[in-house]
Amino acid sequence: MTDRWRIGANLATLANGLLGVGAILYTLAGNKLWAMLLIVIAIGFDGLDGMLSRRSARRSSRFGRIADSVADATSFGLAPAVLIAFHASDTAIWAPYALLTTAVAGAYLAAAIGRLTYFTARAHGLPHFLGVPTPESALAVVVVILFHDVPGYAGVQPGGVVIGGLLLAVLMVVPVPYPKVRRGSPMRLPAIATAAFAALVLVPLQFRPAPGSPIATLAHVAAFGLLAGVAIYYLGGPFSVGTSEAPKAARS
Repeated sequence: MTDRWRIGANLATLANGLLGVGAILYTLAGNKLWAMLLIVIAIGFDGLDGMLSRRSARRSSRFGRIADSVADATSFGLAPAVLIAFHASDTAIWAPYALLTTAVAGAYLAAAIGRLTYFTARAHGLPHFLGVPTPESALAVVVVILFHDVPGYAGVQPGGVVIGGLLLAVLMVVPVPYPKVRRGSPMRLPAIATAAFAALVLVPLQFRPAPGSPIATLAHVAAFGLLAGVAIYYLGGPFSVGTSEAPKAARS
């Protein structure tokens, strides 16, 4: 009998990986705004993958976990690393930091792959994550880029990208528990609000609104909501572990 939930989960995994490839290509083409939007959409498909997997009558196979981790490594490891390393605008500002940002990008990618490898091999059955999961890390990179690179809400600041990238890499691999955002989790409502703010930032920015216009102002204000949502997960997540999660396997 065909398990439509498992088929849907596999398609969501495929969409996640393809969106990650698209984000990389857009970044290399000099359009980080589209790249960031694709990464955020990939996070949505990763969540959909997990939801459909839990509805499936069949348990996730080892192949399925590996395929999911490969997709995650592309969308939430390599794509954010390319965002950190590649700079097509304000090149005069970024030129002295080219080697440093490349090294930080490499460290971020290595941490993401290491985390996903550990999750696939040993930690997929835990009721929580150890270290910040890769989708939340990728979303945090988007916030760093929004404020310190494109459009640079805090000004174009290579130092902010370097420090932020290194910190996010470390937090992926430290053995601090972080919750899986499921129904009943204290982090669920903040996660929904964070997703809404991400859309309110990145969708309007695709139209390149004029500075000071209502659309540009909306995106600017929503960026601070997105920043707050990410901060709530990073700072409050460890304190919510164990309050509502059930010990079921889920996606990284």
